[in-house]
Amino acid sequence: MIHPWPRRSPWFRPSGGRPRPIRELLLVAVLFGAYKLGRVLADGRVAEAFDNAHGIWDLERSLRLPSELDVQQALLHNDVLVHAANSYYAYAHFPATAAFLLWIYLRRPAYYRWIRWVLVTLTAAGLVLHLFLPLAPPRMLTGTGLIDTGAIFGPAVYGAPQTDTLANQYAAMPSLHIGWAIILATGLIVSTRDRWRWWWIAHPVITVAVVVATANHYWLDGIVVGALLAVVLLVIRPPVTVRLPVTVPTAPAGPRPVSVSTGRGSRAAPVASPEPDRPLAAPRPPAPLG
Repeated sequence: MIHPWPRRSPWFRPSGGRPRPIRELLLVAVLFGAYKLGRVLADGRVAEAFDNAHGIWDLERSLRLPSELDVQQALLHNDVLVHAANSYYAYAHFPATAAFLLWIYLRRPAYYRWIRWVLVTLTAAGLVLHLFLPLAPPRMLTGTGLIDTGAIFGPAVYGAPQTDTLANQYAAMPSLHIGWAIILATGLIVSTRDRWRWWWIAHPVITVAVVVATANHYWLDGIVVGALLAVVLLVIRPPVTVRLPVTVPTAPAGPRPVSVSTGRGSRAAPVASPEPDRPLAAPRPPAPLG
């Protein structure tokens, strides 16, 4: 029998039980409000966001990372792949994460609090970095050869940056698309025991290829969020899986032979076998009187 047991951490101690849904909805509302605040604070830092973007692009070339342009050019050879990549970027991020949280809340409540705090901590760290390092995505850079595949081929996620009031388009570093995808795959691999669970690694792998090919993120956006998530997972540890012993009922034992103590130890006393029936002797006639 497998039982998840909370692992103690010096900074975090998860508690058992399923939290109340109202409190979880309030937490989501707070995170959304923080994201909106970051969008408002980034409005007046557009020039800084583009300066940082050119710096990131030059840093990647000095580190000899693969060019995002080469990945996008490979995608543009097939219209079906372009539409599939744009659709994956537009429709897989929030719905997949929401479905994952709902599933683990209902089916794996012992792991839900751990996943919840990992997601909240990584998102909060990402929002702080968005405020300190505004960064224009590669699709906005001119002179690189990259294009906005969503705006040209569709479906498009963002509108014009000047009129978009829903998303902070200058928050490319780190990529929460990649971070949330890694959390989803990690949570499903840790909380399940199916042999096919390792296929969930395909989700973050596809996400990395999609966000780079559609020119929404740089390679370094994914590297930074991976490093942040590694630190978060070291601090917020998952529940430990404990295998409890399984008791098997046994049949009651029969009567045991009586042991006889001897000089050489104890051994079972031999049981005498019953003798076979013998014929009764005929009565002897009385002696004659003389």
